Amino acid sequence: MRIPIFLSSISALMALPLALCAAEKKSVVLIAGKPSHGPGQHEHNAGIQLLAKCLAQGASDRVDLHPHLNGEWPSEAELNAADTIVIYADGGKGHPAVQEGRLEQLSAAMKRGCGLVCLHYAVEVPKDNGGREFLEWLGGYFETDWSVNPHWVANFRPLPAHPVSQGVTPFSSNDEWYFHMRFREKMQGVTPVLSDVPPDSTMSRADGPHSGNPAVRAEIAAKTPQHVAWASERSGGGRGFGFTGGHYHAGWSNPDQRKLVLNAILWTAKAQVPETGVLSTPSEADLTANLDPKPAKK
Repeated sequence: MRIPIFLSSISALMALPLALCAAEKKSVVLIAGKPSHGPGQHEHNAGIQLLAKCLAQGASDRVDLHPHLNGEWPSEAELNAADTIVIYADGGKGHPAVQEGRLEQLSAAMKRGCGLVCLHYAVEVPKDNGGREFLEWLGGYFETDWSVNPHWVANFRPLPAHPVSQGVTPFSSNDEWYFHMRFREKMQGVTPVLSDVPPDSTMSRADGPHSGNPAVRAEIAAKTPQHVAWASERSGGGRGFGFTGGHYHAGWSNPDQRKLVLNAILWTAKAQVPETGVLSTPSEADLTANLDPKPAKK
């Protein structure tokens, strides 16, 4: 009778690492907003599906993926189980997170240490409806009459030593890089990840809720570097990542931009980021798949 018991024990021990690996996988909830803007712009559905495919390619052993498209909001059970939540959607008053009851749902997730990643327009919420929460959860956000949204070519070099930048080399990108974010006081718990000095041309527009104000003009005149992507940590243990690029879907073809965001998703979920970063090699077909049907600009 001892032999079967011994074999049974060995079998159980051999199965144990597999069970532990499965248990250690992090739950990533990805939320894509509804179609917006012109072709190739604000491609929330295609972008979220591409990022999910790249995560499945380069980090399938670390994450379970739960994508939601076309503005669909996850169930409360999914939010309760999420290790991080990624939102790529239009912001402002239409931000999916500030609709009735959702800030409260997110608050419960954040209090238990869930991460949060917001891409492009999703970093903007109204100051009086989500601003305080996003400052805490994300470390910073786009505040109207303070932050601006010009299109410009940014050059990111060097990058800081941080898990989200592992394997990412300096790169340049033409995008709608928002800057002059409203960050926590004294940048407490916030690490700038992508920074550059915007050209004077970014201040060519008149003052307005998104276009300019005396404070940002003074900083650009003084050549003060502006932070367009950042990582943050909360006192309760949660992590956030804000990324203001992503206006153009073509930007995801840049391997360094893509890797940075993939790394950040893992980091906010408290999964280990590979030393080389999350490797992904989407095909040309992958990069053009799932684009929303939009009329061409006249």
